[in-house]
Amino acid sequence: MKVYIVGRGAVGSFLGERLSSVGVEVAFAPRAIDDVTRVEADVAIVAVKSYDTASAIKTLQRSIAVPQNCVFISPQNGIGNEELLAAAFGERNIVAAALTVPVDRDRDGRVAATKEGGLALAPLGGAAYNWLAATFQSTGIAVKICEDWQALKWSKLALNIVANASCAILNVLPNRLVQFEKTFTLEIRAIREVRDVMKALGLTPIDLPRYPVRALFAIASLPSPIARRVLAGRVASARGTKPPSLLLDLRSGRERTEVDSLCGAVAAAGRATGTPTPVNAVYARVLADIAQMPQLWAKYRERPEALLDEVYAEMKRSKNRERGTHA
Repeated sequence: MKVYIVGRGAVGSFLGERLSSVGVEVAFAPRAIDDVTRVEADVAIVAVKSYDTASAIKTLQRSIAVPQNCVFISPQNGIGNEELLAAAFGERNIVAAALTVPVDRDRDGRVAATKEGGLALAPLGGAAYNWLAATFQSTGIAVKICEDWQALKWSKLALNIVANASCAILNVLPNRLVQFEKTFTLEIRAIREVRDVMKALGLTPIDLPRYPVRALFAIASLPSPIARRVLAGRVASARGTKPPSLLLDLRSGRERTEVDSLCGAVAAAGRATGTPTPVNAVYARVLADIAQMPQLWAKYRERPEALLDEVYAEMKRSKNRERGTHA
């Protein structure tokens, strides 16, 4: 098998190393499009940030010699990546994926991963990819096959939004966020919004390797004080002092983040289905504004009341719009 990987970050490097360890021929795409050459590949893995998917597609269109004979896998976070890939290469050639193995780089730049978690796969078309699952399983990664790729990606999104955008906006780590009682209650509301949007879209939550998404929704459905206590303890122990991805983006000075495909996707689906999503809408808007105008960050750093005011104002506007609709 020949595998071509676009994106040499932690996820791309981890999957590449694991596949290479079992004899799979792995090649990484060069960063510059002008350096891309034609390659023979059975599988292409898109391991870039969601805002770079369009660029990754251009790389793949230039590099993959016979795209109709290649399977394109997206282990990316967020909503919308598979649709872009399907438009470029055909639905039957796309496999949605969700990686739940905690992956990072150590101080020397080497990939560091735990033995927990796994990889969930869900083909967009009707083709069966048992050989693909078997290949990943041979590397020691636990693999789960799912039938509904949209439910898979939305279930992963439910995990991705927890202690992510809020930490980035407030410039705090997860173990600090859980100490802001009212602000952490917003995390409960954000999860409920994902749950409600999935219900409106007709999607059933899927438990992922290591992460029982259905239990997360069950916890979020409890009265807020109880849900907050249960979830706060889990977030503090599981994520603690690890900066979430959106916070890393802001601290690195990036003008773009994945918030549009995370919280922004929840808000967009909420508007499309008539489902209120004020928390995710505010998270997406405020974080995008900070990325574009870093000076705005001072308004929210370690100031949970500023974020709360934004959300409460949006909730009021949402209720007024709802009343107007039913008037």
